[in-house]
Amino acid sequence: MSSKGVSPIRTDKAPAAIGPYSQALRAGDFLFVSGQIPLNPRSASIVAGGIREQTRQTLENLGAVLKEAGIGFERVIRVDIFLKDLTDFSTLNEIYASFFPQDAKPARQVVEVSRLPRDVLIEISCIAYLGL
Repeated sequence: MSSKGVSPIRTDKAPAAIGPYSQALRAGDFLFVSGQIPLNPRSASIVAGGIREQTRQTLENLGAVLKEAGIGFERVIRVDIFLKDLTDFSTLNEIYASFFPQDAKPARQVVEVSRLPRDVLIEISCIAYLGL
């Protein structure tokens, strides 16, 4: 850890940051994961398809960052989801549930927004608990 008790997490199995930010930061017992979008980490291109494909890739990217920190989705305590179109809510929930099968689901908010980076349909960030 740095002298401030905060250390960055980085993996090439998720898209590289496309701005001045970290993929994630560990601060004590918490991991703060930056918003992930549906970029293929190998090609840096948006995945083909609609909300189903974009949601799956976004969650896979989020999972790669969590894995680099040594944890999985079961340690996530808060999720923030930004959707281009709230009519995609049920499709989002269907795919999301397959990544969070545990009984204690994370706290969550879903917000419709007018535009996202690279004009994608979804962006997801999270906070995970590393303790215990």
